[in-house]
Amino acid sequence: MVEAPAASVAASEAGPRAAPGSVLGLAATLTLVSAASMAVEIVAGRALAPYVGMSLYSWTIIIAVVLTGLSIGHWVGGVAADRAAKPHLWIGVSLLLAAATTIISLGVLRLLEPAVSGADPISHLTALTVAAFFAPSFFAGVLAPLLTKAALSASPPSQHGRVLGLFFALGAAGAILGTLLAGLVLISWLGARWSMMSIGAVYALLALPYFRGARGRALASLAAAAALAPGAFVSAPPCARESGYYCIRIDPIRLPAASLAGSRVAAEAGPEEEAARVMALDHLAHGVNHRDDPLLLLSPYVHGVDELIRRRFPGPSLDAFFIGGGAYTLPRAWLARYPTGRMVVAEIDPDVTRLAHERLWTPRTARLETIVGDGRQALRTLPPDQRFDVIFGDAFHDISIPQHLTTDEFNAAVKARLRPGGVYVVNVVDLLRAPRFMTSFAQTLRRRFASVELWIDVAEIGPNEKRTTWIVLASDAPSRFDDLEREGIESRYGPRRRWARLPAEAMINAVGAEAMVVLTDDYSPVGRLLAPVLLSADAAE
Repeated sequence: MVEAPAASVAASEAGPRAAPGSVLGLAATLTLVSAASMAVEIVAGRALAPYVGMSLYSWTIIIAVVLTGLSIGHWVGGVAADRAAKPHLWIGVSLLLAAATTIISLGVLRLLEPAVSGADPISHLTALTVAAFFAPSFFAGVLAPLLTKAALSASPPSQHGRVLGLFFALGAAGAILGTLLAGLVLISWLGARWSMMSIGAVYALLALPYFRGARGRALASLAAAAALAPGAFVSAPPCARESGYYCIRIDPIRLPAASLAGSRVAAEAGPEEEAARVMALDHLAHGVNHRDDPLLLLSPYVHGVDELIRRRFPGPSLDAFFIGGGAYTLPRAWLARYPTGRMVVAEIDPDVTRLAHERLWTPRTARLETIVGDGRQALRTLPPDQRFDVIFGDAFHDISIPQHLTTDEFNAAVKARLRPGGVYVVNVVDLLRAPRFMTSFAQTLRRRFASVELWIDVAEIGPNEKRTTWIVLASDAPSRFDDLEREGIESRYGPRRRWARLPAEAMINAVGAEAMVVLTDDYSPVGRLLAPVLLSADAAE
């Protein structure tokens, strides 16, 4: 094909011409770079989760940092495209730098996290995200204008608009491809470490054709190997299993024999026995199970819920529905406490359920049914006449709260599934003295339930504002007690535990009506209501 003179002039002004037919290769490179950069963004959420959790705040910071890196990279790449005497060399070097910074990103997280762990949560999250994921995004951003300029140089001016349109389209298509691959394949099948290694390998392999001559390619191969080498020293996130939802970790807990005094396993325990295990989902311990005594509830809020329900339902039978399974601590305990009871658990992550059975001593029995899926959808799919004595909402992880489980419409669906005298109980993390989300949640519940109670571990009450785990209980009739204290509890759990009911009206008035929101499917600003918890100094502890 003979090009027009104008095209030759344009090519000479733009720098050395790309080899004939290379536009296709440049386009393929851009597509894969876009896919890789977006995959890094998605995997970043999983990589950060063991340190800071996964919430609206974490995704906001991750997206902002990645877009900032891409934006600055685009600008620097544009300047380089105008000045580069050897654009292919720039492309190759940028790809190798993208490979190296992607590979070491998880190592950067590991090294930096102890140094910034004492900062407030937003600063902690921002520092980790910038340190680990700004550089990979920056070098991916540098590549887009370099590749586009090289493609324009290889095309006649009459096709420049077409080439620009193609490269914009392929950039978007690559981003879609990377998002789908990372979310549906890489994280679930490879985990964070090997996902980053794979993305880095893609960058390194893409770099090799952009180095001219045998010597250049040999040097590039050595550079690619050097870029990938740090991956051998990057440790994997501390997960027993990286599922599509969580970094799941199971850790043993060694309890002194004294802490087992009064339990039926005390005679079997040695001086120090691996008697319990904890399940951590992302950065939070979600449940602690004792190997031999399912009624030995080590987590205070789980124990508090158990005491409340035990007093309201003293008989041998209880039918309960759990929104969130986690370690299955309470379903396991109630299977033992209520010998004719039935437990239905809605758990969105099948790997959580599998590990609860395999590692946390949860029995497989016909009295325990697990529905894999979202709690709200699971309630909807149950037989129309199925009702429960208790519905326990245990899907609020720290400040990561699914908004659709907080609303008035969901509360109506919960009430419709309760028998007369049934109870809806939820644990909520909020501040002690000005809990804006908790009181908004309670106020919303009052639209559907005649009685809404707020329970708190007395040990949490103090002179200073701090984050606290509240137990919110809604029913058609109030509890007949205002104080919970179990005799002999200190022999099994250490310090004596005691829970008190605080007047809901008083807490609502203390927060102020202007600070509260009736939560609906249309408007549930959970993030805004919980922002003071995130920003409080205690939130970092």
